[in-house]
Order: sequence, then structure tokens, then C-alpha cells
Amino acid sequence: MNYLIVGLGNIGKEYEDTRHNIGFMVVDEAAKQAGSTWSLLKLAYYTEFKQRGRNVFMIKPTTFMNLSGKAVNYWMQELKVPIENVLVVVDDLAIPFGSLRVKPKGSAAGHNGLRSIEATCGGQNYPRLRFGIGDNYPKGRQVDYVLGPFDKDEQKDLPALIEHAVKMIQSFVNIGIGLTMTNLNTK
Repeated sequence: MNYLIVGLGNIGKEYEDTRHNIGFMVVDEAAKQAGSTWSLLKLAYYTEFKQRGRNVFMIKPTTFMNLSGKAVNYWMQELKVPIENVLVVVDDLAIPFGSLRVKPKGSAAGHNGLRSIEATCGGQNYPRLRFGIGDNYPKGRQVDYVLGPFDKDEQKDLPALIEHAVKMIQSFVNIGIGLTMTNLNTK
């Protein structure tokens, strides 16, 4: 069975440790734990490994966030991964920092990366791992917030949260979305 794990983020040093790049951070850790390395291929950084006999393909789109769907659609087709075996790791303003939730489908909720995936991959019926970044910003400052770094308190909690997100990815591949939601979603 084939799985495609997509970490959303923006390429470039200036975005490296920002809230909007948590998807990249999570898949980087997953790849590190699997002992795999990234290669720059068409529309994305790409890596692959086996997990319990399953093929796990991971990408970090190089298209910038608002065109992520182009990379996701290309790699889904190229690797013959059905939409239900795609997991998109994404930052989420709508849930508090520290909350991690896998969902089988949902709306883009204003997220440009998810909106692009919906438009190019045929709707909202794809799994996602929502990494809560909270909404602790002044009115009108959303862009600065998501493109800004995690604060010092958040940075202390980040390694454990990223580790939990990696466990969620592994669980999604091993036992599916239903049991992953039941066993690993956090408030």
C-alpha cells in the first residue's frame, strides 16, 4: 500500500522556523526518524521509506503555500496514491497551540495551501493533520503571525509536539485514520 504524507510550508530561509512551516518541521522529523533523506525533484522535496511493509512517500512542496495543490496532485498521480491515503500536515489558527488533530476531511478554513489542494485534487475529502498554532495576534496581523516564529514558551513545547505529530503520521499509515483520531488526537 502507498501513502503520501505532505508537509505544508514555504521554501526559503526566511520561512524556516515560522508557524506556517510546521508541516515542513513535522515531516523533516518523520524522515529523520525513518533514516531517509530529501531530494529536490519535480515541484517538491521528496523522500520515501518503508514502514511495516507499506510505502511511505513524503513531500514538501516547493511551489509556495498557495500553489501546494499542484505538487500534491502531481505526486498523487505519479505515485498512484489514492486520496484517502494522503495525509496533509498543516498549521491551523482555529485550534489552540499544542492541539494536534487528525481529520478525514474538512474545509480549507481560509488556509491557502488547503484551498489549493481542494481546487486541484477534487474537493475536501482528504485526511489532514491539523497542528494548532493558536490565534494570539492583534486584529489585522494574521499574516505577520503565521509567518512569524514561535514564541519562546512555544519553542520549549515544540519538540514534544512535533514528536507526537510524527507518532500520528506513523499511526495513520499503520492502523488508519479512525483509530489514530481515537488514540492520538489532543485537545
